[in-house]
Amino acid sequence: MKSELTIEILKKEASKFAEIESEYDEPSLYGVTDGKAVGTYLEHKFTAYLASNYQYAQGNSASGIDIPGLGVDIKVTSIKQPQSSCPFKSASQKVYGLGYNLLIFVYEKYDDHENKTGRLNMQHTIFVDKERTADFQTTKGIIDILERDGNKDDILAFISERNLPVDEIGADQLADRIIENPPEQGFLTISNALQWRLQYSRVIQQAGEVSGVWRVR
Repeated sequence: MKSELTIEILKKEASKFAEIESEYDEPSLYGVTDGKAVGTYLEHKFTAYLASNYQYAQGNSASGIDIPGLGVDIKVTSIKQPQSSCPFKSASQKVYGLGYNLLIFVYEKYDDHENKTGRLNMQHTIFVDKERTADFQTTKGIIDILERDGNKDDILAFISERNLPVDEIGADQLADRIIENPPEQGFLTISNALQWRLQYSRVIQQAGEVSGVWRVR
């Protein structure tokens, strides 16, 4: 009988996996420069590694995230440009977070031309609690306004200035929600697009230094 996967076990296994992977030479990665292909390779390898040892529900296109039972999505990104995309659901994700935790593997890729293999040297493995997955500047601005006794009009003006992808009615509802339920400080940089563009430089810098952003390895 396999053990049940938990968040704490996931963090430990991610650390172990990153260590092993950093020393592994993979022929199928040789010469591969497409970040999406590298990401798919690593995600599949890690989820297969978990599935061989633990019991958990694996993600599918309907759930939209890799480990829905734990509310965790796995992101794999190069240290050269640590970013990835994720589905856009609503403008409120920039304020209140994506709605799920992130496990981020940040790699530096080397090719061994003699042996024709590729290696992913794992530079950082970081876990971000879902409460911390909002946009840094957006949440900082809102928290600053509220600390200076800002009201709904101030919040609406800020939403407009930040070009949050929301219509007038949506902005009004979001402002009411912010006044009633102020957001926590987020640590991602989220760029507006048809899909959110998530950038991870800040979580790499601050992992282990701030609440909710964990340096796993």
